[in-house]
Amino acid sequence: MDRRHFGLTAIATLGLSACGSGGDSKFRRYYGPAVTSIVVNKGARKMYLLNDQNVLKEFRVDLGFAPSGHKQFEGDGKTPEGTYLIDRRNPNSSYHLSLGISYPNSQDIAYARSLGKKPGGEIFIHGEPNQLRERKRAKKTQDWTAGCIAVKNEEIEEIYAMVRDGTVITLRA
Repeated sequence: MDRRHFGLTAIATLGLSACGSGGDSKFRRYYGPAVTSIVVNKGARKMYLLNDQNVLKEFRVDLGFAPSGHKQFEGDGKTPEGTYLIDRRNPNSSYHLSLGISYPNSQDIAYARSLGKKPGGEIFIHGEPNQLRERKRAKKTQDWTAGCIAVKNEEIEEIYAMVRDGTVITLRA
């Protein structure tokens, strides 16, 4: 790891750890370098928050229950591949906190329609299920979502604080 990468990682970590909003709140503050893009490597089950070419944070992720390949239609259990945007946030998510991904795009819609199906939607980066029963099931199973990208609750709190709406997210095989 080069010195610049280490320095940015240290700044990002300090920016989060020193600036929580107090108490047990799931809402944190972040004062580090801006997250300019997100890259998800589905095969490695890794998500990277980047400032230009520098990795600020790395997370292990769970994906849809049938993760190989690009999402083609609603219910296929696949996590999309391609380039999208973070386009919304849900502080009242059923999965602790969540950031919406702009899937489907016009090509996704056209392809699903060519199959006579709906493209699906509601793809998010999110935490663990709020319901205890579902949370226990998720902890026992890799790739348990319907097509989303899941991380631990503590991690989605960091991500939610660091990532702004409009951030580019690239999901790769």
